[in-house]
Amino acid sequence: MDNAEVIVKADGSGRRALSEHESKKLLSSYGVPVVRETVAGTPAEAVAVAKEIGFPVVLKGLGATLLHKTERGLVHLNLTGEEAVQKAALAIESEAKDELEGILVQPYLSGRREFVAGLSYDPAFGPVVMFGIGGIFTEALSDITLRVAPLTESDAEEMLSEIKAQSLLGSFRGEKAADREALIRTLTGLSRLAEENPGISEIDINPLLVSSDGSVCAVDALVVLSDGTKKSVSTVPVDPTAIGSLFYPKSIAFIGASSKFGKWGHLLMSHTISGGFPGDIYLVNEKGGSIAGRTVYRDIGEVPGKVDLAVVTVPARFVMDLLPKLKAKGIRNVLLISSGFGETGAQGKKLQDELVEKARQEGLLILGPNTMGISNPYINLYCTGSAVRNKSGGTAVVAQSGNMGVQFLGFAEEQGIGIRGFCGSGNEAMITIEDFIDGFEIDDNTKIVMLYIEGVRDGRRFFESARRLGRKKPIVLLKGGQSDAGSRAASSHTGAMASNAKVFDAVCRQTGIVKVEQSMDLLDLAAAFSSLPLPKGNRVGIMTLGGGWGVITADLCSRYGLIVPPLSPELLARFDSMLPPYWSRSNPVDIVGEPDNKLMTTIMEELMKWDGCDAIINLGILGRAIFIGQMTDAAERADPTYSKEFFDGIKAYMQDFEQNYLKLVAQLMETYQKPVYGVSLVTDIKSKTVYTVEGSAYKPVFYQTPERAVKAGARMYEYYRFLKK
Repeated sequence: MDNAEVIVKADGSGRRALSEHESKKLLSSYGVPVVRETVAGTPAEAVAVAKEIGFPVVLKGLGATLLHKTERGLVHLNLTGEEAVQKAALAIESEAKDELEGILVQPYLSGRREFVAGLSYDPAFGPVVMFGIGGIFTEALSDITLRVAPLTESDAEEMLSEIKAQSLLGSFRGEKAADREALIRTLTGLSRLAEENPGISEIDINPLLVSSDGSVCAVDALVVLSDGTKKSVSTVPVDPTAIGSLFYPKSIAFIGASSKFGKWGHLLMSHTISGGFPGDIYLVNEKGGSIAGRTVYRDIGEVPGKVDLAVVTVPARFVMDLLPKLKAKGIRNVLLISSGFGETGAQGKKLQDELVEKARQEGLLILGPNTMGISNPYINLYCTGSAVRNKSGGTAVVAQSGNMGVQFLGFAEEQGIGIRGFCGSGNEAMITIEDFIDGFEIDDNTKIVMLYIEGVRDGRRFFESARRLGRKKPIVLLKGGQSDAGSRAASSHTGAMASNAKVFDAVCRQTGIVKVEQSMDLLDLAAAFSSLPLPKGNRVGIMTLGGGWGVITADLCSRYGLIVPPLSPELLARFDSMLPPYWSRSNPVDIVGEPDNKLMTTIMEELMKWDGCDAIINLGILGRAIFIGQMTDAAERADPTYSKEFFDGIKAYMQDFEQNYLKLVAQLMETYQKPVYGVSLVTDIKSKTVYTVEGSAYKPVFYQTPERAVKAGARMYEYYRFLKK
């Protein structure tokens, strides 16, 4: 009987799991090393088999319903003679009774290193492979790593290196290193098994034993079949070129336009007009008249010109009747701001489903409902709930929370980060996060994708689309709703430990998504990825005005996986000739508060030339103009013997230096293709994170704290490693 027949037979008989023996036979056929074992029908046969195998042996009760054998006393270990085997077999018969289908006899394998491997089914992303510490410590330590199937050998290799107790895989207390090839075959075999056998929902191999000679063997295994509750979630993909057309309307009709300040019908119209949108704007309201000095049409059919985008703010109950009118007017794209749909519960979801069906019949594409709008700075389109006016750039932003999205836009405007386009995706009734990812992939102006998401509609499609885009452009993502409260119960270790948050983290690792934990991290990385070259290694040179700042930054580098290498003898000699005798003579390079601006630029250039580092962090160079400006203001008020011209000259000199320093940083990044992460000494209301240097492909980036600079460098290196994998 082949594997498929075993599964079909078990499923047909109403069994929800294969027996341990069936499970191991199935796993063995996919390259998983399993323990040698024989099924005995009686205690006498068990004794005979044990003699043939050789003592010591293990006896287990075998039966399709015997899933928790240890708890029922159906597992007997280290049996060293015939009498012990006879006694154990009789005890198994007594406990299992009619559930017993046989007695499993195995050699007793000793090994101090126990791991767990398995497979679970995630409702969003499908089959997920797990590896970690096994035995009695599986749940206690929760030291596991996950990957969504299908796995490559590279994925499997990474899993082995990610567990905290990975040292157990090497030589350990006189025992040989674990057979990594066997472990990789096990994990990739589980992946293939899942792909070829969709009727399986969980697999648990625990323990996966590593013997003293390094050999790997599955001594216990459980295969759980699907109970029929698996749901194949899929969405109707939107043509990526259609996504692009949404952001380039030549004319807009505001349906539900209002004269009342603060209402959506007035807000979006005001922001679009004041933002300088160059196309035709039409206002529609059944009351007619005029708003903001413009003619108001009672019906969309009365609008005289062509309309590319309908912005709809009428109540939900009126939207359905509007759709045929939009079709008749030749409108294809609809920005549905109105709420009262899927976000309100079952009735709203029903209305939303009907809306989507009707929209498809009419050939309409709806963004939303319940969205905060869209913007495209390249055409001065700012049709959002916020009056933010971002400059054009390469960062595309999609947020499943409109409020979060417009907050990000506000931060980006303050910090000088250019935006490719923005939309609040709302309820994603027709256009989903996966559609936007596909659209950004083919858009030449999009250089980095920034996402705030709380969930995905079609996990498999998200996985494939993000993996494809991630090879071309960085995706920086902040995810809401990551608590373990939604973890589902499961009948195996694997299923119980594969929480939604852990699975999503695995998806990010496999697709190259740079996942952040805080909202400011999202903006910091948007600034770095859109402005700096990627670091080609994790070695960092640090230049600082003060020793303590350098020490803290070096500690942070160590925490985030960056290396602060010692300076070369040649560089030490060079700096010795420039700095006082009491300088740090190490990396970080502490220039001990030397006020010589030329010295700072020279040391920066020497570090950039150095082939011993891949990136530079400089602390306290920018912002000195503000600091010295505060000093001169205080001195001017306190000491009338100095002229105003004297202090103004100092301020002008420092401001000129900082402008020239920004140009130098941009030039050095172009010359040496290394990123420079700056940390400002102090900041004021005019300070930014990103500074534009005319004619340069790169932009200097300066953060307010060393933590933010180090985290940005570490995440950029993480993405570089993904690209090189």
